[in-house]
Amino acid sequence: MFKEELQAGTGPITVWINSPGGDCIAAAQIYNMLMDYKFDVTVKIDGIAASAASVIAMAGTKVLMSPVSLMMIHNPATIAFGDKAEMKKVIEMLDAVKDSIMNAYEIKTGLSSNEISKLMDNETWFDAKKALELKFCDEIMSRDNVSDFIESNPFMFQKNLSESNLTNKLMDKYLIKKPAVEETAKKEDTLSIAEIDRRLNLIEKFM
Repeated sequence: MFKEELQAGTGPITVWINSPGGDCIAAAQIYNMLMDYKFDVTVKIDGIAASAASVIAMAGTKVLMSPVSLMMIHNPATIAFGDKAEMKKVIEMLDAVKDSIMNAYEIKTGLSSNEISKLMDNETWFDAKKALELKFCDEIMSRDNVSDFIESNPFMFQKNLSESNLTNKLMDKYLIKKPAVEETAKKEDTLSIAEIDRRLNLIEKFM
């Protein structure tokens, strides 16, 4: 359907994106179609370009983001079933898919594969300012009344890194025994791993 619509006319086009993502293979196909298109492709992100949708955005001759839009990149994921050999095949497949996705980001941003890999590992969210800084977009859509917003500090949130930091803080607080002056502390002063895990799962529901 996308291919038919794309080839229905000629001349420059504008692709508006507001999507949480989806199938990475379908995204790769759409990316290739846009890259092969003979005329300029302007991509405008007016809501969110997350996961596979961010890959499609990289095909734009020029990529613009609304000052209130977001972009998210992360590692590919799947559901698998089988024995050890089957799991190994799935891991190898995911590594290959990640490499292909990284190619699109590298071509657009000029960032190294190592830098992009870390951003994907940590499930990284950008606002328009940070995306512009890292060259995931070329321009921020603006009006005079949002110029102050555009000049504000860039926003980047790394989910996995934040969760890791939170876990470390909780571990430091609850799994390390109290100072020697409180040697009489009872066993209940230290939480079990199971209890820490339960509390983290509860916290995750509200993140």
